[in-house]
Amino acid sequence: MGKVMSLGELLIDFVPKEKGKSLKEVMEFEKAAGGAPANVVAAIAKLGGDACFIGKVGNDAFGHFLYEELQNTGVDTRYLLKSDEYKTALAFVSNQANGERDFLFYRDPSADMMLTANEVEETWFEKGDIYHFGSVSLIHNPVKEATVEALRIAEEKGLIISFDPNVRLALWDHAEAAKESILCYFNRAHVVKVSDEELFFLTGVEDETEAVRGLFGGVNKLVIVTKGSSGSSVYTTGFALEVAAVKVDAQDTTGAGDAFVGGLLYFLQKETKNKDLASFLTDEEKVKEMVHFASKCGAITTTNRGAIPALPVLSEVK
Repeated sequence: MGKVMSLGELLIDFVPKEKGKSLKEVMEFEKAAGGAPANVVAAIAKLGGDACFIGKVGNDAFGHFLYEELQNTGVDTRYLLKSDEYKTALAFVSNQANGERDFLFYRDPSADMMLTANEVEETWFEKGDIYHFGSVSLIHNPVKEATVEALRIAEEKGLIISFDPNVRLALWDHAEAAKESILCYFNRAHVVKVSDEELFFLTGVEDETEAVRGLFGGVNKLVIVTKGSSGSSVYTTGFALEVAAVKVDAQDTTGAGDAFVGGLLYFLQKETKNKDLASFLTDEEKVKEMVHFASKCGAITTTNRGAIPALPVLSEVK
């Protein structure tokens, strides 16, 4: 069974101790490990899967904290580098009364943005692995070059490739640049998770099926559209299906999408060890089981504050 290799940002999330307030109004924050690609491998490791993180943090107190947090979840941190020149990234998050989240990032630049292509080694990747990435590491060089170099290696070695756009427009110079970059890499991934809001942002098409079919191409084999409490829509080359959401009393949605992706890739890691992805995706019931499993991972994460601290272990999901 191969490992899941995730590349991108690892940062400190400062999450509010009180709900329903804007960032301006929040008076107390709690420190938590975060960053979407790191959350994904932490989710996999906590479930008992084999996961590895590629990235860079500052050689500072926050960077040391993050390094230990990933290690404590069981993530392989051999490829997490430390920078003496750049500091660890920070993000302040608030949960507003309408359920939306505010983000304020401190990355000017931060260590995660300074990972270079020549620091990514081909020997890290092995046939049978899964490579996962998001769009935040596609914004600035040199980490964009590192992300694309890892993608090139993954393609050459025949890895399953997973992409979660995880759009954070506040980090981009303008929305059109975000759209162009995400669309450039969408069809180079076998598995794509996208929210309904992100799907509309990328296509401008209100009809979901029409929007997905308009994007589906290249090596795409599985596209999942997550819709919060409305569940998920699943699209493969052979069929489409709906999976209902798992109902919980949500306290904090931070990291829920990452937990979903982590659950998805953990399931794929287990199921594709003896068969290829295309064969697995012909089994409609198994695909539905996988997405329901991922939905439970996401739902459980919303019942606690923060991302990595709230991720479930396998017994909770079962």
